[in-house]
Amino acid sequence: MKLVDEAEIEVIAGNGGNGCVGFRREKFIPLGGPDGGDGGSGGSVWLVADENLNTLVDFRHERSFRAQRGENGMGRQMYGKGGEDKVVTVPVGTVITNVDTDEVIGDLTRHGDRLLVARGGKGGLGNMHFKSSVNRSPRQATPGEAGEQRTLKLELKLLADVGLLGFPNAGKSTFIRAVSAATPKVADYPFTTLYPNLGVVSVEAHRSFVIADIPGLIEGAADGAGLGAQFLRHLQRTRLLLHLVDIAPMEGGVEGVSPAEQVRAIERELGKHDPELLAKPRWLVLNKADLMFEDEAAERAAQIVAELGWEQPWFLVSALGREGTWPIMLEVMAFLDRQRVAELEARDEAH
Repeated sequence: MKLVDEAEIEVIAGNGGNGCVGFRREKFIPLGGPDGGDGGSGGSVWLVADENLNTLVDFRHERSFRAQRGENGMGRQMYGKGGEDKVVTVPVGTVITNVDTDEVIGDLTRHGDRLLVARGGKGGLGNMHFKSSVNRSPRQATPGEAGEQRTLKLELKLLADVGLLGFPNAGKSTFIRAVSAATPKVADYPFTTLYPNLGVVSVEAHRSFVIADIPGLIEGAADGAGLGAQFLRHLQRTRLLLHLVDIAPMEGGVEGVSPAEQVRAIERELGKHDPELLAKPRWLVLNKADLMFEDEAAERAAQIVAELGWEQPWFLVSALGREGTWPIMLEVMAFLDRQRVAELEARDEAH
C-alpha cells in the first residue's frame, strides 16, 4: 500500500578554511619569504539510501544537518585540515526536491545510492601563492568559500508494513491514533474512514514501521460492496495484518453481527479476493475492553478466541483508553525485524 510520507530538512555544507598570511622567519635564513598555507575545504552533505529504513519519521525531530568547516591554513606552508562530510541516511525510494527552485535533484532507488546535496566550500589560498618578482612579501590571502546551503523536501511513497482490518466501527481509526501521530476522523457511526489513513509508529530512533487503516470492510466487499472493495488489493503488499474486532457490538445493523462471525465474514472476503491473503500473518485484536468490567472482558475475549479456534497471536485492548496498544506495537516491531533479518540472510545465501 503506497502513500506519501514527506519531510523538509535544511542541509548546510561546511565553509572552507581561510588562507594564512605567514612568513618564514628562522635564524640564519634571512630571506625566508612567505609561507602561509591554504585553508582546508569544507565538508559536504550527502544523502545515502538505506533499505533498513522505511519512513521519514526521524526527520520530524532533527531537521538541520551541517557538515564540518575546513580548518584555516597555517604557517610553514601547512594546509588546513578538510572538514568531515555529513552523511544522512534516508529510505530507499526517497525523492529529493530543492524547495527554493522546485527542482527534483535526485531519486535514491537502490540501497547504497549516494547523492551530494550541499557541496563544501573551497579553502582559501595562503600568501605563498601570491609571491612574485615584484612582490616578494605579499600580505595577501583569500578567505574560504561558503558552503552550499539548501532547504530540501524529502518525499517517500510508503509501502505499509501493517494493515488494520475490521468491520466498520471496530475502532481502527481510534487504534491508529493511539499508536501513531495520525489523526483520522473518529465518530460513533459506520464508515467514518473514507480513504486509507497512514500512521508511522516510531518505537525508537531508526526503528519504525508504517501502519495503514483500511476503510471498513463488509460482507460482499470482494464483489464491490462497501467502501473497502478498492483497498483489498493493497493488503497484498503488507507484511502483517491486525484484525480488529469489537467485543461488544451494538444490536441491529452490521454492528449486531457477533464478533466471531465478523471475523469469519472478513476471512471470506479475503479468500474471495486472494486466497494468499488468508495465509498472511494475521493477529487478532479484541477492542473496546473498556465497555466491560475487566473480568467480563477477559471472559468474553476467551470465548471469542475459543469459538474461532484462533491459533495466531491475539490481544485484548482498549484503543480509546490506549490500554494494551503499545505492547502490540513492540511485538509488531520485533516481528518485522525478524522478517527483515530472514530476508537479508536469504538474499546472502542466494548470492
